[in-house]
Amino acid sequence: MELVRGLHNLRPEHRGCAATIGSFDGIHLGHQTVLAQLAVQGRERQLPVTLITFEPQPREYFMPEEAPPRLTRFREKLEMLRHCGIDRVVCLRFNAYLASLTANEFIQRIMLDGLAVKYLVVGDDFRFGKGRTGDYSLLQQAGKTHGFPVVTMQTFNIGNHRVSSTRIRVALNDGDLSGAEKLLGRPYWMSGRIAHGDKRGRTIGFPTANIFLHRTAVPVDGVFAVEMRGIDNRPIPGVANVGTRPTVDGSRALLEVHLFGFDREIYGRHVQVSFLKKLRSERKFESFELLKRQIELDAEQARAFFAGAAA
Repeated sequence: MELVRGLHNLRPEHRGCAATIGSFDGIHLGHQTVLAQLAVQGRERQLPVTLITFEPQPREYFMPEEAPPRLTRFREKLEMLRHCGIDRVVCLRFNAYLASLTANEFIQRIMLDGLAVKYLVVGDDFRFGKGRTGDYSLLQQAGKTHGFPVVTMQTFNIGNHRVSSTRIRVALNDGDLSGAEKLLGRPYWMSGRIAHGDKRGRTIGFPTANIFLHRTAVPVDGVFAVEMRGIDNRPIPGVANVGTRPTVDGSRALLEVHLFGFDREIYGRHVQVSFLKKLRSERKFESFELLKRQIELDAEQARAFFAGAAA
């Protein structure tokens, strides 16, 4: 899968494609269905399958304080797209120039001049261009004028409700990990590189693998039973805390994972952590000793969860 970053990196060989456009946050079952259908159309037309997305996402650019937490960072999104039949990801830097383009300029500059789109799939609620004046109807008109089909994404429902990134965020916020898993088609996970921490966990018998999340906002917080992948050929069970560690005056979002029956040095490894059950919300303790007692209880709960799952 090829990654093209920015309009300035589009080349003549990138012209002519079957494309879709959007944030595709989470790559949930609805996204997967759309991408599978797009892949079929691309193969039938002998066109490379291209996904157009933005960094930052438009809402993050215009309203950074109000933007919802991402389900997936850009690297995580790319990891999943590699398994969705996508040939090329075009990531456009959403900046003042892109924000200033009118809807018709957006179509001309990106869809026609940049990519020469031959087949396009978008959501029927997709809006684009300065003032969000561009919509599905305008794209259909452009398609008729320039000779490429424009079709709408089919709504994918589970439980008589549309699968959406917003619905998944609500489930995660409520601690409903099984509900989120049904919408995603997999357990919710985050990935990152294991970094050195303050090593407080070692002093109480709970060493942790620390992953700085590099996110403005995180869709989960609290203590979870988890599995880590990326170290051995099998997932390693453990207990994890996601948050800012208020008891020790933390400020940055951090994922701390204590792995059961594991004591190897793994600094620098890029890993994936799947969240399987929420045990409790993050809270501040009056002393480090009280925190230690709670961590012991959390570990017992997580072990009990894995024992029950294996039974």
